Amino acid sequence: MQPADAPLRGERSHVVLLNKPFGVVCQFTGDGTRPTLAAFVHEPDIYPAGRLDTDSEGLVVLTGDGALQARISAPRFKLPKTYWVQVEGIPDASALAALRAGVLLADGATRPALAIAMPPPPGLWARDPPIRERRAIPTSWLAVTLTEGRNRQVRRMTAAVGHPTLRLVRWSVGPWSLEGLAPGASRREVVRSRVLSSAPGR
Repeated sequence: MQPADAPLRGERSHVVLLNKPFGVVCQFTGDGTRPTLAAFVHEPDIYPAGRLDTDSEGLVVLTGDGALQARISAPRFKLPKTYWVQVEGIPDASALAALRAGVLLADGATRPALAIAMPPPPGLWARDPPIRERRAIPTSWLAVTLTEGRNRQVRRMTAAVGHPTLRLVRWSVGPWSLEGLAPGASRREVVRSRVLSSAPGR
């Protein structure tokens, strides 16, 4: 992979934005037991800039430009990623404050995050299979924005404050979002090098 400080290819590069469905492995090869990105993206020589767990849904940004891929995924650029998170129970003010301040996990404290309660996202597609629900315990939604990308971080954070994640949808990565993308759909966007030049943390 090229270093994050390498120039983009000429003045322009491009990305493919994919709404990854639940159960799809976030790579192009697999063992044949689960679908991969190859079932949805047919442009050659592009790769995901960062991963999204098989049991998570939503935005995956792909590119063939190694420098752009590094800028999107390099932790020091702190590119924000926003997730819509359905959790068990209804987080109170103290739980939200803990998410915002940073949560102590087994691999250390997380960076402060943006975490707000939100209504169920309007028009959100049904998940297949549906989440497990317990009749006696309500569920609620949060919008959580991170500037780091540890393994299963959102799930571990919500569990740490007493609200296990039931469904996780990545809505946006930096300047890109799922707006207008149905599950399994993708679109190609041209990117000028300045798009990421003002990313936090530079």
